[in-house]
Amino acid sequence: MKTSKQIGKPVSRLEGNLKVTGAAKYAADYNESDLVHGYIVNSTITKGKIIAIDESSARKISGVIEIYSHTNRSKLPWFDILYTDMDAPPGTPFKPLYNNQVLYNGQPIALVVAECFETSRYAASLLKITYEEETFETELMMRLAAARNPKKGMATSIKPLPPSPTGNFEEAYEQADAKYEGEFFHGAEHHNPLELFATTTIFEGDGKLTVYDKTQGTNNCQIYIANVFGLHFKDVRVLSPFVGGGFGSGLRPQYQLFLCVMASLELKRNVRVTMDRAQMFTFGHRPQTIQRTKFGASADGIVTAIHHSAIAETSHFEDYTEVVVNWANMLYPAKNTLLDYKLVPLDLFTPMDMRAPGGSTGLHAIEATMDALSYELNIDPLALRLLNYSERDVSADKPYSSKELKACYLQGAEKFGWSDRNPEPRSTKRGNRLVGTGMSTGIWDVIALPAKAKAKIDREGKVKVTSAVTDIGTGTKTIMTQIAAETLGISISDVTFAYGDSKMPLAPIQGGSYTTGVIGSAVKAVCTALKKKIFRQAKKMKHSAFKKVKFKDVVFEDGKIFLPNKPNSAVSIKSVVIDNEEKVIKTSKTNIPNLLKIKQYTRAAHSAAFVEVEVDEELGVINVTRAVTAVAAGKIINPKTARSQILGGMIWGISKALREETLTDHHLGKYMNTNLGEYHIPVHADIHELDVLFVEENDEIINELGSKGVGEIGLASMAPAIANAIFHATGKRINKFPIHFDALL
Repeated sequence: MKTSKQIGKPVSRLEGNLKVTGAAKYAADYNESDLVHGYIVNSTITKGKIIAIDESSARKISGVIEIYSHTNRSKLPWFDILYTDMDAPPGTPFKPLYNNQVLYNGQPIALVVAECFETSRYAASLLKITYEEETFETELMMRLAAARNPKKGMATSIKPLPPSPTGNFEEAYEQADAKYEGEFFHGAEHHNPLELFATTTIFEGDGKLTVYDKTQGTNNCQIYIANVFGLHFKDVRVLSPFVGGGFGSGLRPQYQLFLCVMASLELKRNVRVTMDRAQMFTFGHRPQTIQRTKFGASADGIVTAIHHSAIAETSHFEDYTEVVVNWANMLYPAKNTLLDYKLVPLDLFTPMDMRAPGGSTGLHAIEATMDALSYELNIDPLALRLLNYSERDVSADKPYSSKELKACYLQGAEKFGWSDRNPEPRSTKRGNRLVGTGMSTGIWDVIALPAKAKAKIDREGKVKVTSAVTDIGTGTKTIMTQIAAETLGISISDVTFAYGDSKMPLAPIQGGSYTTGVIGSAVKAVCTALKKKIFRQAKKMKHSAFKKVKFKDVVFEDGKIFLPNKPNSAVSIKSVVIDNEEKVIKTSKTNIPNLLKIKQYTRAAHSAAFVEVEVDEELGVINVTRAVTAVAAGKIINPKTARSQILGGMIWGISKALREETLTDHHLGKYMNTNLGEYHIPVHADIHELDVLFVEENDEIINELGSKGVGEIGLASMAPAIANAIFHATGKRINKFPIHFDALL
């Protein structure tokens, strides 16, 4: 293989050494001179008013510089203008220290700034807050009667609301030969990335700031800061070269960013504000959601009627929505559908996107219902899905740009050994453990967005490509370097991909599994443009073999330009730059997707998960012993990092199905397990034999690379497969996540 052929190679992460040796700097690692520290004070009530803040004891502590609250913050431009947040749902975004109103438990109500972190934290504990409490409601199940339709806004263009009913659901369901009706519930979940949310603001003077922030979008934070504080956006530089996990928690600017920048501007000093682990539970989360399904099928297994409704929580100030109920008819072409999605405002912070938002929620209900139907019909769960397989998205009346889900089913089933299972529930045992197998389908939308990149090549033949995009730990730096190297026909060692800096070309926030396709297409476009510039210069060289040759007729490979079958025509790219008086050759390119073309198709990645569980018959303890996920996600740029993403999603699926939940005391309106000791996630001992396979899928519609992204799709199918395997093992169908042993006793 030629050294310049990089797409499809399992390249190790280029920044991996920096991370494992501790050399990588995160937002709280920049120790600038004259740095002071802020500690956030959070509300201890859920709803009401702040009557008074007694700061006297805190201000007596040596090293305390200032204490900020709603009583002494300066007037800010954001109170009078509409500010920008790329991921904001309809409504009015939360404004820290805006007034004396307390909207939710844990709301930031003050910031103590001191010479060191320990002093600021201690002084914060000395503040005495007097509240006037009001009645609140945080429990979704008690407020279902208040459910209403979501408000429409920009967010609903990316997160579409349910399609209109089709056919006659009630009649079709009544006449169905097999039926299943289920109710499903999961409570709140919090992201809990390893890196805490932190901001370090460097006060440059003259209204200029350099801000190191934990974020999934440097440009998003840059525009937010500029609009909120009335600064010119070019005077605000946001950097986030390393992010210790995001999962959606960093899509929106979090409140420590506001507080840190505010203090820096007020004090004209360098300031750092870092949240502790408990404070990571005071913003954004996967919302409490209750779902109901009613599926009907004919005796031969054809699904004829689909009803799926969901009621989810939101805050009183924003309408956060997810795509929960749209998936079933995309997967299974029933002619009679009734889909409904509503929101209930509660006295909580606005939920926010959390890996596979809506998809992982909705697919649990959909795939458990399909599994239950298969047992009603006495048809194998995989066979039922194949019977209802469709190459067309009937819900939108569009073909798929590509769909290799059937290959996922067949190849995944073969690798797992699905055909060896005894279909009878509670039929297989290993000692005192019941053994069950289950499977599930996954689907995730492919989003197309514009993005910009720049590229330049120097006299040494070294190429630098830049984009403001972040790398939240998915391997973005590595795959963008691979794309650039292959496009230019040079070695990966001759390419540097620089990123995570708002001064670089504009990029959307990193989320939704679209970064590879969106930023990767921009990188390919700018490198193609750079090739054309290099070629034009090569044509000008003395004795050039390309003077009468068109760009399409030459090949860029192994750092050279040449005509096929004419080896003597080869000229090194490096020599072309030197011939250009050693001047850097550079270009920029904005890649804009062809919306007229791609809107004619439904664009989605697909997966199929196959799971084996063991359940202790006496204790009810559940163990996932092995699992296989087969994925169709278009062109896989780097199978090593992509496999890692799917494995991470599978582990999160185990967490979602069996471990993970934020527990709320609804009498207090407060999350109770705000630490990693009690917010249970899997550990090494919980994870056993996991395998991933990528099926070949060619997509010439979605983007220049044909890549669909793999961040969400590995999670989407895993948790439902575990629930279905537990039913097969025990004969009990548990529709509340997470599934604890007590439900099986």
